[in-house]
Amino acid sequence: MNNKLLIGFSEISLTPDRRVSLSGQFAPRLSDSVETPVTATAMAVTTGGDQFVLCSCDLVAVSTALQAEVRRQLRDTVDDLDTDKVILCATHTHTSLLYHREAAVSSLAVLRRYLPHPPEAAPVPDDVMTPREAFDFLAERITAAVRTAWQARRPASVGFGFGRAVVGLCRRAVFNDGSAAMWGDTNQAVFDHLEGGNDSGIELMYIYGDQRRPAGIVANIACPAQCVQHRHFISSDYWGEVRARLRERLGAHLPVVGLCGAAGDQCPVDLIRWVEPETPLDDPNITRPHPIRRRADPSMFDLPGKRTVGRRIADEILAVQEGAAANLSDDLPLTHQVLTLDLPVRRVTPSEYQEARQALESYLREQNKSGDFNDDARMHVHAGTIARYEYQFDHDLRPVETHVIRFGDIAIATNPFELFLDYGNQMRARSLAAQTFIVQLACGSEGYLPTARAERGGHYSAYVSSGITGHAGGDLLVRHTLAAINALFPLTNA
Repeated sequence: MNNKLLIGFSEISLTPDRRVSLSGQFAPRLSDSVETPVTATAMAVTTGGDQFVLCSCDLVAVSTALQAEVRRQLRDTVDDLDTDKVILCATHTHTSLLYHREAAVSSLAVLRRYLPHPPEAAPVPDDVMTPREAFDFLAERITAAVRTAWQARRPASVGFGFGRAVVGLCRRAVFNDGSAAMWGDTNQAVFDHLEGGNDSGIELMYIYGDQRRPAGIVANIACPAQCVQHRHFISSDYWGEVRARLRERLGAHLPVVGLCGAAGDQCPVDLIRWVEPETPLDDPNITRPHPIRRRADPSMFDLPGKRTVGRRIADEILAVQEGAAANLSDDLPLTHQVLTLDLPVRRVTPSEYQEARQALESYLREQNKSGDFNDDARMHVHAGTIARYEYQFDHDLRPVETHVIRFGDIAIATNPFELFLDYGNQMRARSLAAQTFIVQLACGSEGYLPTARAERGGHYSAYVSSGITGHAGGDLLVRHTLAAINALFPLTNA
């Protein structure tokens, strides 16, 4: 058994030399420029006979198929890497490549049955990468990032840190009848409160190589990278700003592994101090009939907001660095568990199914259908409900891949959901680790995982069609994750 701590990093561009379709919105978008490159940044760690690889990708999600293809390519090219312990995760940017993703539950398949002219992918211009080409391109590039990080492992030491910077805020408004809405308009008499809280904490890991030179940084933030999520350029969003600012101080090629924490109900936008986008957006949920000029952050739909968030994060990472660097260690226990959890499929009720069918049939009878992204969004919700209703006849449980890692006195716990913050808070509060990194949208993409109160409030992200499991699955995820974490830590830290 080799107890020496070895860590390697690699960053590789995921930015093609062609235009791409952009993922993350109902309105179709083609890239017109590159604001900041999108990348895959991998960190490979071995010590004490165990290992893990974390690879953060500037993508909206990492599908199960993409994860599997990367592992397959790695098995063919790297001998001593346990590919089951390679974790791919997404920063959840909405300004990156749209790639081919097959879903077990497909609203599009339902729409093809119901509509005489079902929505198909718009013809792609010759200079635009197709989704299938994007999948192959991403698989090859991400594989290269992981392989290079693995081969680059060198003796290293690690210091852990904790910082605070306001990034994520709750994006679900609740009204006085108990209903809720993502991006809900709070400037109306019926607004009551925001459904959830926010987490300004940043879990930090600083890695140093020989002569105590910074070798890389890991930062875990409970907010998706979505400050410019509607725009028509390729962008790594606020993570690109963080990388640029840190590299000005710590080296031009410093790897930064950005991990998105539990943030299914979080965004950088302040629904209370609403600041209008600088230009109109193709999103009906963003429209405000009577916007008020606020003295607040710059628009979190535009580049000034992205820069503000990136500056906050980078400044805090630099401020915490000195304390972490004073407590470096190269003797850190490592245990990595790969778990498969069977979570209950959230049930579509007969009435929900009938309502969805009636809505689709009513749409077919409309004489003045616009056929635009508003209709597309509305019909996909109903079609998704029907698809979920059909799925549950043959599926009671949904197996999902999760990882629990002990590394020194910290824990890392992954899940494949857009996980509502409450679940992350429950895990972190009850974990016996000194610090708990929670990584969502890892090793798959299973949709939103809302809380019980979100399900009662309804709307996008809490619809039954928004994910595969509901609050019962969330409770089980928390319990199993905590059991795995706490089994790795002695009670002396309690």
